Amino acid sequence: MTDVLTTDHPAWIETESGGLARAVCTATGIWALSWDRDGLHMQCVAGTEDVKPHITTTDPACLPDTVPATLKTGLRGLGPTQRLVNPWLWDAISTAILRQVVRAGQARKLYRTWCKTYGTTVDSPFGELAVAPTPMQVLALDDEKFAAVGAKFHRSVLQAAAEHYELHAVDWLCMDAPELAAALTSVPRIGPWTAAAAAADVTGDFSVYPHDDLAVRTWAAQIAPAYPWPDKKDKAFGPMWTGMAGPDSTALHTLTLSTLTWGSHAR
Repeated sequence: MTDVLTTDHPAWIETESGGLARAVCTATGIWALSWDRDGLHMQCVAGTEDVKPHITTTDPACLPDTVPATLKTGLRGLGPTQRLVNPWLWDAISTAILRQVVRAGQARKLYRTWCKTYGTTVDSPFGELAVAPTPMQVLALDDEKFAAVGAKFHRSVLQAAAEHYELHAVDWLCMDAPELAAALTSVPRIGPWTAAAAAADVTGDFSVYPHDDLAVRTWAAQIAPAYPWPDKKDKAFGPMWTGMAGPDSTALHTLTLSTLTWGSHAR
């Protein structure tokens, strides 16, 4: 039984009853997802139910022996976990962009304000929920609109991404995670970190996630504080991390996503 939900995406908000909720777009509708003591629930609140959100399950008990024992023990304490695979590529891209050069807490606030102000809002059993503005809506915003929500820095890259999305989304949607991560770097000001974070979010494959990300480093050090981790500015962390997982991309996915889950989850 999976009784842990990964909550790394900034769309998850706390409900009045102490649970969590978020809205997501699929190809056919908008869904309200909620998490409570009975687990995860999904309800289509706009459009049709033809395309449902997808959940990926990860079990840290499957980690190889090359992972340090203290880290593996801490992650195994989570048990099997589940994460919503972001069903909308545009949301994955714009979320990763809004995370550029801001701290995690500020990125969550910025994302929620961005969606509520310029996106689509829907009524749900958990109150009003919002999804991100579409690429066409983003292209229609003037400079003042970006500044009004604190996204002035992100204006040029969001609009460049929206233009590229309109041209290339059909091709991008057919790509696997490594191909997509590479393709997204063709957008001006989308570097390897942003591209990899977006690709992992929308495919559910965290073997491509930027492994030297501050969140991965921070949670790993908290799980296994006695382990000799490289300094935060030491580029040795990435190769060390992938080496721990070995050649199996599934192990790298499990190690990375479980570590992110350890730091951001609901039980």
